[in-house]
Amino acid sequence: MLETAFTRLVGCSVPIQLAGMGSINGPELTAAVSEAGAFGQITFAGTLPKDAEARMNRIEELTSKPFGVNLIMPFFDPAILRMVIPRARVVDFFWGEPDVRLIDQVHAGGALASWQVGSIREAINAEKAGCDFIIAQGIEAGGHIRGRLSLLPLLSAVLDAVSVPVLAAGGIGTARSVAAVLFAGAAGARVGTRFIAAEESNAHPEYVRALIAARAEDAVETTRFEVDCPMCPSQHRVLRSALEAAEALPDRPLGEIDISGERYPIARFQGTVVSKQVEGRIDAMACYAGQSVGGVRRVQSAGEIVAELAGGAEALLARLAVAQVAP
Repeated sequence: MLETAFTRLVGCSVPIQLAGMGSINGPELTAAVSEAGAFGQITFAGTLPKDAEARMNRIEELTSKPFGVNLIMPFFDPAILRMVIPRARVVDFFWGEPDVRLIDQVHAGGALASWQVGSIREAINAEKAGCDFIIAQGIEAGGHIRGRLSLLPLLSAVLDAVSVPVLAAGGIGTARSVAAVLFAGAAGARVGTRFIAAEESNAHPEYVRALIAARAEDAVETTRFEVDCPMCPSQHRVLRSALEAAEALPDRPLGEIDISGERYPIARFQGTVVSKQVEGRIDAMACYAGQSVGGVRRVQSAGEIVAELAGGAEALLARLAVAQVAP
């Protein structure tokens, strides 16, 4: 068993947390990750409160195990926060300075609070604000990147600077990388890109196929997918093929997205997550991917992914422990 301070704190059995990935994190993926023993999360960003409540209801139909809710601060909705606090084990925040008032509100409702950070200063402020644990995000991550340090230098510095459990995020998608961050002192790993290709994921099938075809070096940093993006200007990591395809096209809508029965156009270089609700030139949209994309080789169930990552990491750490005590 890979018991850590994180698993004991949140009540899961595997020190792996599903990263926040917008509408990719539907109730089915969230519940499947938790059912597999890891810690599932659903993201609410630009979500109507009634839709958020329906998704929470669906998660609770699918699992009785603990899960978290990921809230992105530029999309923050106080009504959604009030609704999820009594129901989620963790309320997880990203993109913004840690806010003690929000942390206090979460704690008052009986949930745990976490904040994903991109710098040592943010990590220190998150602990001061009362966060129960912190996620250190390196620049290897897919999607929007908060800081400018790669994962291991950031993780090492954050572990030295705070006393609460720290999870590692960015470029983690294999058993070897999970084992590496645990051995370095992390209490868990936050994994995103690998779960985009889960059977339960809400990612568009063309997006998934592009991930499977990609290598680690095909996940590139850019600032281009900034249209209608409340988190921009920012660095974000996408597939090279998507960036090149968008650059080659004329400046006109690439497709549409269905949101609660209404259809909206998707502009060229718009940062819309490429979910199953999207139609059009999928290959030229914001196909977010971390440097762990090389570990995405096929579609698997979330349970299979969790078992592969956790079982492989446990075996590697056991072998390392034996090697350390061998004469």
